[in-house]
Amino acid sequence: MTTVAPAKVKEFSTTSLEKIAYKSVETIPTREPNDQYRLGYCIWKFLAPQSSISERKSTLEEAIHTAGARILIPETEVVRTVKESLKQSGIALD
Repeated sequence: MTTVAPAKVKEFSTTSLEKIAYKSVETIPTREPNDQYRLGYCIWKFLAPQSSISERKSTLEEAIHTAGARILIPETEVVRTVKESLKQSGIALD
């Protein structure tokens, strides 16, 4: 039997919404890594489909709450951390 090398993974650009969304939650303490991934996905889903703030039908707070991630800090702190990270990446939510 032979073992085949795993397929190469092509990383997203650091300026893509996917990377920005997942990076915004990388410092959030969660019970399991999947909780962090779920939170990042909900942030990306909040950011991705709309082209402008006026078209968004929900808030960042709702996206974080809806994720259902088992976070180990208060949601208000998560919102503040994510907003700050998004702001540093050039995405203003105000």
